[in-house]
Amino acid sequence: MDTQRALKSVIALGTLMSALLLGGCATHHNAPAKNVSLENTAFSTDYSVRFSPEDWPEALYGDLYLPKGVTLRPVVLMVHGGGWERRSRGDMSWIAEELASHGFAVFNVDYRFAPEYTFPAQLHDLQIARTWLNRHADQYQLDASRVYGFGFSSGAHLIALLALVSSSGDAEALNQPYGGSDTVLRAVVAGGTPADLTTFGSGKLLRQFLGGAQPDIPDTYRTASPITHVTGDAPPFFLFHGNMDSLVPFRQAKTLHQTLLASGVESELYEMRLRGHVTSFLTAGSAVSEASGFLKRHSNRR
Repeated sequence: MDTQRALKSVIALGTLMSALLLGGCATHHNAPAKNVSLENTAFSTDYSVRFSPEDWPEALYGDLYLPKGVTLRPVVLMVHGGGWERRSRGDMSWIAEELASHGFAVFNVDYRFAPEYTFPAQLHDLQIARTWLNRHADQYQLDASRVYGFGFSSGAHLIALLALVSSSGDAEALNQPYGGSDTVLRAVVAGGTPADLTTFGSGKLLRQFLGGAQPDIPDTYRTASPITHVTGDAPPFFLFHGNMDSLVPFRQAKTLHQTLLASGVESELYEMRLRGHVTSFLTAGSAVSEASGFLKRHSNRR
């Protein structure tokens, strides 16, 4: 009996400690005073919808999640990570389902991989996906005036870059020939974001993605960095990041957050304590919940 009581005590203590750790596992910087309620709704999914033109260098597809009973759906353009060289949109399916259950249409898309395709090919892919939403808005009852972005890791880099380039008057080169005002995003959720590529040196992934080492093409590293394109016209951002991330250091999110705020742009930073790069994604449930509230608040602003 003493052994059983001791075992129960250990289990109870472990449960209490877990609850305390989980309850204090994140710090939400610049959080809103009040959040919005999230209602659940059913949704359907159209898998492998091609969005790239017939003459595109590679056929690209996306999974389109459509909430039921919503007459004009706000949309989230979703982009997966993988170092610009691998992985698939399937990684983001659980997040797409979460957002769709809260009334968002979600277009979870492919993009071309390095090293076969180098920057700005991947940005062009997202610009094409964004304009596809405009062209098919009536067909799928999408609200093309309320399109948001969501990405993680290299996907966060790309969706942040799309949002910032399309809102910046100084990024004309990157807006040609596929971007511009038709590719704007109303708000962005970005997790584990490589915001300033000039701070990473010239690792293999960056050399593959950008087409060379930083000393040889410094302007490309700078131009491909989302933080370069922050202006006062940027959309609101929700950033989430593990503060023990050794692959994409937490200071990347912190510096982007501070740069946005300094430019007068709304920004929230959800700091996930004791989390690295991969674990911040695998345990992102609370971050996704907060991000859903962020997107819902902005979708309610007409």
